[in-house]
Amino acid sequence: MAFYLDPRATAWLTQAGGVILRYGLVVIFLTFGLLKFTSAEAAAIEPLGVHSPILFLLYRIVPSQTASDVIGVIELGLAGLIGMRRFSPILSGAGSLGAAFALLTTLSFLVTTPNLDPNFQGFILKDLVLLGAAIWTAGEAFGAVQPHGVAARAAT
Repeated sequence: MAFYLDPRATAWLTQAGGVILRYGLVVIFLTFGLLKFTSAEAAAIEPLGVHSPILFLLYRIVPSQTASDVIGVIELGLAGLIGMRRFSPILSGAGSLGAAFALLTTLSFLVTTPNLDPNFQGFILKDLVLLGAAIWTAGEAFGAVQPHGVAARAAT
């Protein structure tokens, strides 16, 4: 016996899933971005940042809390950009690509941080799913951007 779901239901599921995926990513980047301004979070991420091929220089030139603050500002900015999908799909797509880069940076900690606690490894692995969300939201947002002149040509 085959299972069939009405196309309207599948469209609703796809749309609802996309909204949850995008704004769930926004909430996560907002939350973790705000946490970066706390001393506990700054101390927790320092061992990761100093061994990162992407972040190590930041930790060499500024104090740990300042480095964490900079990362927090970036994460908050990315959250804001991703959340702008309704108003500017291109900015939202750019924010999603930025989030994907940030998540790849975080995932790199798995191979660049010596003696990483196994419990923390599991926590970092969640970013693999978030990376998929960021890539999907980038593709969806950029797909909503119409090339110049498309609307004008369609009207004629």
